[in-house]
Amino acid sequence: MAEIPLVDTHFHLHDMRRPELRYSWLEPDSIHGFLGNIDAIKAQHYWIEDYIAEIRFANVPKAVHVQAALGIPDPVNETKWIQAFADKTGYPHGIVAECRLADPDAAAVLDRHMHYANVRGIRDFGNGRYLVDGSWRAGFKHLKRHNLVSCVDTRIQHFDDLIDLAGAFPDTMICVDHCAIPEARDDEYLKRWSAAMRALAKADNVVMKISGLGMMDRLWTIESLRPWVLGSIEAFGVDRVVFGTNWPVDRMFSSYPDLVNAYAKIISGFTGDEQLAMFSRNAEKLFRI
Repeated sequence: MAEIPLVDTHFHLHDMRRPELRYSWLEPDSIHGFLGNIDAIKAQHYWIEDYIAEIRFANVPKAVHVQAALGIPDPVNETKWIQAFADKTGYPHGIVAECRLADPDAAAVLDRHMHYANVRGIRDFGNGRYLVDGSWRAGFKHLKRHNLVSCVDTRIQHFDDLIDLAGAFPDTMICVDHCAIPEARDDEYLKRWSAAMRALAKADNVVMKISGLGMMDRLWTIESLRPWVLGSIEAFGVDRVVFGTNWPVDRMFSSYPDLVNAYAKIISGFTGDEQLAMFSRNAEKLFRI
């Protein structure tokens, strides 16, 4: 068990049998966009009790659920379902919900999400160069009113658009998921990724989420993760990184305690206060939990 408590800022739940929810990426015949065959995690459900059972030896006192349902008419239904788990068990402490920000009713959907006490952020898989799209930004502007974090799934080739977004909305915090999903693991890509991360870090309202690194490194080791973890910290500093597990997706590549312990080992050279900031305190502040 890691000595420093981890606030897991990225995990998912699902239930394939609930008629009001849909998980297009987990349907029997679906092939994931870049992971390919993920049949190993296509269980009928993964509830909060299943997650709690996996974290109980990993020192995880708080966690944030990130939107997993895709293709449902009303994304507020997922928030309602997740909030019921929180009310029953205490987990999750924060909810990052879905809102299709380019839709004309985005403001109304955000208002409805806010009826649920644990909502702290929004994630939206937009189309094309959505980060600079006027319709999408018309919805994005409402996040400030609710003090919501924008969790963004992107890649380094879109960082110019993300920098522009951050500059246009300096009062809205943006959290980049999964270290921007490094798409290669060679030295040349690492150099390009590092330069892009340093450029993005100049935007004060952007935080980097260290998570999901197993998705492009399925046989990861502590040493193979180290450059991406430390590179994120080098670019953003110890006060603007948070950690997440991307569970249960990354369960395909390791056990939960193994991943948490790997993170802890990689940052063990920092002071105790810095480790606590990165593992817990930054996430508690960002997501107000």
